[in-house]
Amino acid sequence: MKDKMLLKYIVTFPLGVLGTAFIFVIIGYGATLLSFGYIFKLMEYRFFEHIIVAVFILVSSYLTYFSIVFKYERKAKLAEKDANIWKASVLEQSSGYPSLMNAIQEYEKLKDEELAETLATKKHPALKASEVVRRETKRRRIAEFENRQTRALIEYFESIAPFLLDFKDDIIDNKNGKNILCDYTEIERADPATNYLTKQEYRKLSTAEKNQLALDRFWNRPKSKSLIGRLYERYVGFLYESKGYSVDYVGIFKGFEDLGRDLICKKGKEVLVIQCKNWSQFKTIYEKHIFQFFGTVFQYKDSYPTNSVKGIFHTTTQVSELARRFANELGIELIENHVFDQNYPCIKCNINPSTKEKIYHLPFDQMYDKTKVNTTGEFYCRTVKEAELKGFRRAFRWRGNNKK
Repeated sequence: MKDKMLLKYIVTFPLGVLGTAFIFVIIGYGATLLSFGYIFKLMEYRFFEHIIVAVFILVSSYLTYFSIVFKYERKAKLAEKDANIWKASVLEQSSGYPSLMNAIQEYEKLKDEELAETLATKKHPALKASEVVRRETKRRRIAEFENRQTRALIEYFESIAPFLLDFKDDIIDNKNGKNILCDYTEIERADPATNYLTKQEYRKLSTAEKNQLALDRFWNRPKSKSLIGRLYERYVGFLYESKGYSVDYVGIFKGFEDLGRDLICKKGKEVLVIQCKNWSQFKTIYEKHIFQFFGTVFQYKDSYPTNSVKGIFHTTTQVSELARRFANELGIELIENHVFDQNYPCIKCNINPSTKEKIYHLPFDQMYDKTKVNTTGEFYCRTVKEAELKGFRRAFRWRGNNKK
C-alpha cells in the first residue's frame, strides 16, 4: 500500500507542478502584456518589455513550485500523522487507549486552568475559589479518565469475547421474599420454597399445595438476566432430552469457563455442541458470535476426533444476514426466534439409583441441575400433584442431615 502511494506521489507531483506552472505562465504573460504592453509600446522599448515578462514568469513559476511542494508535503505529513495515530490506537486498544485518554485529559486540564486563572486574575480576585476549582477539577479529570479507560477496556473485551454481553447489566434480585424469612425457623429457612411463601402458607398448606404455589410464584416473579439465561438453557436441554440425548449443562456449571458450550448433547457417537442466547427481539446476533462459537466447536472436534460433532446455535432473536451466511459456510445450524416456553414440564422426577426412592426436584432446588432424567420410570411433569400421584416426593437434600 505504501509503495503504491509513493509511486502515485512521484508521478502526480511533477505533472502537477508543470501543469500549474504552465497555467501561471500563460496568465502571467497575458497580464504582463496587458499591464505594461501599451506603455512600452509608446516608449518603443521592446527589450524592457521582454525582460519584465521573463522576470514575472520566473517569479510565478518559483512561487507556484513552492506552493505545490508545500501543499503536498502538508498532505504527506497529515497522512503520516493519521497513520501513526491509527497504529497507536491499534497497539493500545488492549490497554484502554492511554495516549488518547491522556491527550483528552490534557485538553480538559487546559480548559479547567483557564477558568481557575480567570478567577484568580479578575478585577476582584477569588483566590480561594480558584484553588477549589483547581483541586476539584483535577479530581473530576482523574475520575473521568478512569471511567473512559474502563469503558474502552470493556468494549474491547466484549469485542473479542462476545459471550460477556450476556452478563452485562445483570441485576440479581436477592431482595424478593427475604423480608419474610425472619418468621421461619432455621430448618425452614433452608428450604428455598420459603422465598416464595408466607409463614402461614408454608405451615398450613399441604405439601402439594405449598410446593405448587412456590413453583407458580417462581415463574411469575421478575428474574435476573443470568437466571433467565440459565432457564433458557434448561428449556433447550429438556427438548433434546425428550429426543433421547443425554445432556450435560456445561454453561450452568462452568459459567465463564464454558467456552460458549452451554449444552453438550450426546447420543452414541453423535455429539451436539449447543449455544443458547435468550436475547430480546430488538437485539441481533452478529458474525462475531458465530466466529466464537465455531472456534469452540472446532476445539471440541479436535479433542474428540472419533465423534461426529455438530454445532447448533439456539436464539430467541434473529441473526444478521452476514452472520447467517458465515454460519452456513462454517457448518453451524441456526435455530432463530426460538421462544422460551415457560409452560414446559419443568419438574424433574428422578429415581435414586441406590435407594430406589422416587424424588421430584423443583427448578429452585439445590440438586435440580445435577439431576438427570434418562432411565425407565423417570420423567418431566408440569404440576406437583402429577408427581405426587405417581409416588414421588419432594427432594429433602436442602435439609442437610435432617431429612424430616
